[in-house]
Amino acid sequence: MTRGTLIPTLLSLGVLAGPVWAQNVPAPGAFVGAWTGRLDTGAATLTLVFHVAQARGGGFEGTLDSPDQGATGIPATEVTVDEGTLRFAVANLAVTYVAALSADGSTLTGTFTQGPAPLPLTLTRGEAEAPKRPQNPTLPLPYRSVGVTVPNAAAGVTLAGTLTLPDGPGPFPAAVLVTGSGPQDRDETLLGHKPFLVLSDHLTRAGIAVLRYDDRGTGESTGSFATATSEDLASDALAAVAFLRARRDMGAVGIVGHSEGGLVGPMAAARSADVAFVVMLAGPGLPGRRIIQLQSELIGRAEGESEAMVRLNAATQAKLFDIVAGEPDPQAAAPLLRAALQEASAGLPREQATPEAMDAQVRQVNSPWFRFFLTYDPRPTLAQVEVPVLALNGSLDLQVPAEVNLREVGAALARGHNPDATTRMLPGLNHLFQRAETGAPSEYAKIQETMNPAALDAVTSWILARFARPRPTPHRPPFPR
Repeated sequence: MTRGTLIPTLLSLGVLAGPVWAQNVPAPGAFVGAWTGRLDTGAATLTLVFHVAQARGGGFEGTLDSPDQGATGIPATEVTVDEGTLRFAVANLAVTYVAALSADGSTLTGTFTQGPAPLPLTLTRGEAEAPKRPQNPTLPLPYRSVGVTVPNAAAGVTLAGTLTLPDGPGPFPAAVLVTGSGPQDRDETLLGHKPFLVLSDHLTRAGIAVLRYDDRGTGESTGSFATATSEDLASDALAAVAFLRARRDMGAVGIVGHSEGGLVGPMAAARSADVAFVVMLAGPGLPGRRIIQLQSELIGRAEGESEAMVRLNAATQAKLFDIVAGEPDPQAAAPLLRAALQEASAGLPREQATPEAMDAQVRQVNSPWFRFFLTYDPRPTLAQVEVPVLALNGSLDLQVPAEVNLREVGAALARGHNPDATTRMLPGLNHLFQRAETGAPSEYAKIQETMNPAALDAVTSWILARFARPRPTPHRPPFPR
C-alpha cells in the first residue's frame, strides 16, 4: 500500500557536527533560495532539497524535500542565519543541517545530522533536476481528453477527473481507475511518476475510454479524505461507473484499481451489477493486518534494517493492532497506543522515538481508514464477484507480496464459482509494476520506467479480448458472376 509501513523512517541518516565557518560573513539574504545536494549515507545516496525563505514577521522559514523518498514540503522548525552560518532543523525528524556559504554564494558546505553520526553535505543553489519519465505522454495526443466532474450525491462529494476518449463515435469499453491508499490525485502521482497518466494513455490509444479522478478531498475533488474508509472510496468508484454508464458512447464499464484500489474494485462489483469487469493491480487477497505485517518485514529487510529492528517493529505492530482491535473507541485507544509506543521507544532510532513521531503513529493507527483496513478480509467479497476478474502482481512486490496474495485471490474467486478469473504474476516487477532489482520502495523514484509494457499490455489485451467494440464490416461489392 502506498501509505507505507507502520513505523517509517523518513531519513535513516546521521546528524550534526560543528559548523563550517566562512572567512567572509555574507548578508543573511544570500541564504534565501533552493539548495540541492546528494547525501551519502553509506547504504544509499539521497537527494535532499532545502528551501530557505524570508518569513513575513522577520527572520527565516523553510521546507525540506527528499524526492527519492517521495517526501516534499516538510516544514522546518528552525531556520536561522548567524555570523554567516545557516542552521536548519526539522525537530520531529531529529534533523539538523549547519553550513557555511561559499564566497561566491553558490554553495553551502556543512554537516547533516540525524542520529549518532554526522555526515558531510554540500548543497548547490537551485532545485533538483526533474527526474526523467519517458513514458509520460506528450502532445499532440491521438485521442480526446476532457475535464469532468462526477457527483456522488449520497456522500455529498463531487469528484474532479479527466475522461480520455478514443477517436470515433463509440460505444467504447471503459475503465474507471481507482488509486492506491493515501490521498492521490487522478494521475496517482508519486515519486515523480504518474502511473495512471501512463496507464490511461496506453488504454485509450488501444480503444478503451478511461476515467481517472482525484480522490475525495484531494486535488479538485470535494469531501474529506481523512475520514474516508475503503467502503467510502468504493461508493466514489461506483459514482464514476454510473457517470460513464449514463453516456451513450460507452459500452461495458469496469474498474481498474491499483493496490488499495484493487481492494475497492471487488467491493464495488459485489455491490452493483453496473460493474462489468474488475482488474486488480497488486490488489490484496489477505486481511489488512497480515498485509501490513508482511510488507513491514519484507521492506525492512530489503532496506537493510537489522533483524533485531525487524523483530521489534513486528512486536510493536502486534501490540498496536491488538489495542485497536480490542478498543473500538479511538479516544480511549489513543493513550493505550501511546503507552505501547513509549514502551518500545528505547529500541527505536532517535527520529522514530520523538513525541511528534509517536503522535503521528497514534493518529495513523487510530484513523478510520486504518481501523477498517486492519480488520477487513477481502476474500468473502471476492467470492461474491461474478464478473470477469484479472489479478496481476509483480514478483518483486514487497507491499502486496505476489505469491500469497494471488493464491488467496484465486482461491476466493474459485469458491464463488467465478467463470472468468485470471491471476498472473509478472516476473521482475515491483509494486508499481516497474522493472526492478529488489522491489524495495527506495528504488521507485530512481527507476525511469513508470509502468512496464508487460503490465500495460496485459491489462489492455485482457479488456479488449472480452469487451472490444465490434469493428464494422467494410462494404464490398458482390463478386461478378
